[in-house]
Amino acid sequence: MQKEVLSILVDNHSGVLTRVASLFGRRGFNIDSLTVSTTDDPKTSRITIVVHDDAKVLEQIIKQTARLEETQKIFSLDPSHSLFRELLLVKVEADEKKRSEIREIAEIYKAKIIDLSRESMVMELTGEPDKIDGFLDVLSPYKILEMCRTGVTALERGGIQEHPSVK
Repeated sequence: MQKEVLSILVDNHSGVLTRVASLFGRRGFNIDSLTVSTTDDPKTSRITIVVHDDAKVLEQIIKQTARLEETQKIFSLDPSHSLFRELLLVKVEADEKKRSEIREIAEIYKAKIIDLSRESMVMELTGEPDKIDGFLDVLSPYKILEMCRTGVTALERGGIQEHPSVK
């Protein structure tokens, strides 16, 4: 199984996300992460999907998604030529005794403390998915009360590139 980050440029109108996601669901493909946003062109949205599967299945995913009427372009992002980021909000139980330890961890990972109460602390961290995973691993001895991750968003480095799988 290999991990693939797909970037899909689609027409920006209602129902597009449902069509793309249901295509994956109907074929039994599992989505690890999915993010959607508008682009510099208000008529176009970018969907970033992270999937794990074998190369043959991934090729099918790309071909079937490219056939959707709303798909403008779809391509796999090469990790060595792309930037991947994710946002994490995490609320940790933090009484007076634990606060300094948790604050020290936050400083090491460059997480921002965005809320503090008598019983808890909320932190924000942006970075590569591996950094987010590492931060959560170090926080694991503490009680995580709530957590939310945005999923991967990604862009290629450098100038505009044409892709072999462009529609």
